[in-house]
Amino acid sequence: MTLSCIAVDDEPLALGLVCAFIEKTPFLQLAGRYSSAVEALQGLLSGPPVNVIFLDIQMPDLTGLELARVLERSNRGTNITRIVFTTAFDQFALDGFRVDALDYLLKPFNYEEFLRAASKARQYFDLVQRTEMAPAAPLLTPPAEPADDYLFLKVEYQLVRIAYNDILYIEGLKDYVKVYRHSDPDKPVLSLTSLKSLEEKLPANQFMRVHRSFIVALNSIQAFTKNSVQIGSAVIPVSDQYKDSFGQFISRWL
Repeated sequence: MTLSCIAVDDEPLALGLVCAFIEKTPFLQLAGRYSSAVEALQGLLSGPPVNVIFLDIQMPDLTGLELARVLERSNRGTNITRIVFTTAFDQFALDGFRVDALDYLLKPFNYEEFLRAASKARQYFDLVQRTEMAPAAPLLTPPAEPADDYLFLKVEYQLVRIAYNDILYIEGLKDYVKVYRHSDPDKPVLSLTSLKSLEEKLPANQFMRVHRSFIVALNSIQAFTKNSVQIGSAVIPVSDQYKDSFGQFISRWL
């Protein structure tokens, strides 16, 4: 598929380079170029949606991060527009991750680095397109396999597929979660999301929150008491807030 793109940068040379790279890439189409985030916002609000914005961060009046936050609110719940940040300052990488940027190009970058970021964008939209075009299951015929047996998590600017039956337990760390897995228990997957948000996506018959910082996979529990759960070598506490719901679950064995 061809992705429509715009470039936004207040430095003329940098803007020209990104536009040249876009025009050089067969699966990208340049839909606009802007020397300020304010102009870009006006163009985005008045024109057709674009797939990818190559966006500088440090600009006067409205920064790239501020524009990204505006677009994040307007795109909430959709896959319309994704951002690739272009900046000379690597201290903005975490901020870019927090606004769900697709990638982060550190100036000066060459065409090979640009193409790698553009390819990530193409892979992302190809995945979205395949998901949207997947045929729906017949209404009266249940699928042979569970329809929701995995989820995708954002991990270092990628969408990583995590199977439900591979999850041991999940630990919440402020703005991040660590997902511990059967397949690689010593290397948890780190993703920028909240434990509450992840809890809402997980099937309630397979997972249970037992602490403000922990969700456990029920089929991974090896031993338990009223106050703790053991999964492998990990002993996970059950806090007072969740003891009633956990007590109902374990009452069948007590």
